[in-house]
Amino acid sequence: MNENLFTSFITPTMMGLPVVVLIIMFPSILFPSPSRLINNRLVSLQQWLVQLTSKQMLAIHNHKGQTWALMLMSLILFIGSTNLLGLLPHSFTPTTQLSMNLGMAIPLWAGTVVTGFRHKTKASLAHFLPQGTPIPLIPMLVIIETISLFIQPVALAVRLTANITAGHLLMHLIGGATLALTNINASVALITFIILILLTVLEFAVALIQAYVFTLLVSLYLHDNT
Repeated sequence: MNENLFTSFITPTMMGLPVVVLIIMFPSILFPSPSRLINNRLVSLQQWLVQLTSKQMLAIHNHKGQTWALMLMSLILFIGSTNLLGLLPHSFTPTTQLSMNLGMAIPLWAGTVVTGFRHKTKASLAHFLPQGTPIPLIPMLVIIETISLFIQPVALAVRLTANITAGHLLMHLIGGATLALTNINASVALITFIILILLTVLEFAVALIQAYVFTLLVSLYLHDNT
């Protein structure tokens, strides 16, 4: 069991070529654009959820921040659907890869920072030096604030990677324990199986919550810079 513990996190290949690009593009099929005058229930439910989430997330933004609405909604739909598809058996979850999460976090964070320096230059520079700082502490505080600024995208990516990876590993370990206990003690195996079911339900919630948290933090970074 230990040998195959991290097998699900290996990037799948086909004929020696990585197919992660196809896996990343697959969630877009789940959200078709409406082409009828009257939508079916599934499309109507999707549109209602998107409108509800966008209203809640964009309520704090001004006009400049609301121009990011399409980006933020696309981000939460992509991460949420990718996390949910990764819970299927024998599937691959791209959000368990730190490189991919950094590839999402760094451009979005950089976009918010550039927007802040472009439209609110004085306010953005003021974050590096709080008002009333003693003169001897100015160099140290500037260094600390600069480091904290550059840590933001790393924290975004590591948080998403750690939560999704930890959940998958825990499900794998409990599932393996349940299978091993089946021939040893049926009552204990039943208890671990119930725990596995409850953990699976929890992971469905975590998959959606982490998508919301990632997008919400990007939205807050945008709000601070617009």
